[in-house]
Amino acid sequence: MRHLQHKLAVTTSGRGFHEFTGDATRFVRASGLALGQITVFCRHTSASLLIQENADPTVLDDLEAFFEKLAPEGRGLYRHENEGPDDMPAHLRAALTQSSLTIPFAEGALLLGTWQGIYLFEHRRTPHRREIILHAMGE
Repeated sequence: MRHLQHKLAVTTSGRGFHEFTGDATRFVRASGLALGQITVFCRHTSASLLIQENADPTVLDDLEAFFEKLAPEGRGLYRHENEGPDDMPAHLRAALTQSSLTIPFAEGALLLGTWQGIYLFEHRRTPHRREIILHAMGE
């Protein structure tokens, strides 16, 4: 069994979803592995990962609106607001989602469903450069 890793930088424009399915697919294809799995890991506590529909953008809009209601911003709502009113809500949103995903692949292709994409879910309002670790293992 072989293992390969790659550090991927995702530059965000602020809160929202940033798809990087293509980057993960290119990494798997370049690995030369035919069968295995890829682990995708987000190295941050105010951003997270999701596999979600990539066909209809209103799905992402509705998800963002849901998380806005679930973890609202506002001064005085939380004790931890060191970096502004979106600081603690960002941590709450990350706690409710995922920092790591595992996706199988075969013949150099991710085995995602027809309408599935891999997203970095940025929870902060300001732009950030987020690091994603891609780790493929297989044969």
